[in-house]
Amino acid sequence: PPRPRDAPLGSGALRWPVQLVSARYEIAVVGSVTWALARGASLVLAQTMVMNTMVVLEIFHLFYIRNIHGTSLTRAAVRGTKVIWTVVIAVTFAQLGVTYLPPLQRLLVTESVPLTEGAVILATGLAFFAILEAEKQLRLRLFRPRA
Repeated sequence: PPRPRDAPLGSGALRWPVQLVSARYEIAVVGSVTWALARGASLVLAQTMVMNTMVVLEIFHLFYIRNIHGTSLTRAAVRGTKVIWTVVIAVTFAQLGVTYLPPLQRLLVTESVPLTEGAVILATGLAFFAILEAEKQLRLRLFRPRA
């Protein structure tokens, strides 16, 4: 049911996952730009890496949040709906275009991300998902409603 009008938008149960995800995003984004600049990347490449990191995190977060009350690692959960996969594929192709197509690079001031850095971005997304999923499973076990 909808919340009462005078109830706060964020309950205590909702604040923890929001804070956890926000902290993970911050760590991933700051880590991405810091790592890129420390390796001698241009500012444009570092910004492109941050943009790609954000998109990858959003994709993994989508799969985490879709199954917030259960595991995201079942066959049914991964298969999801065709719309989800259609959107993920569309976003991935759009992101690849923004990152690698010269006309879009000039228009949006991006730079091609080297393969190694791209693998690190993907690994960051996987780690983000694994941490969130582990926390979710722990939370579900500890705070499962009693029958």
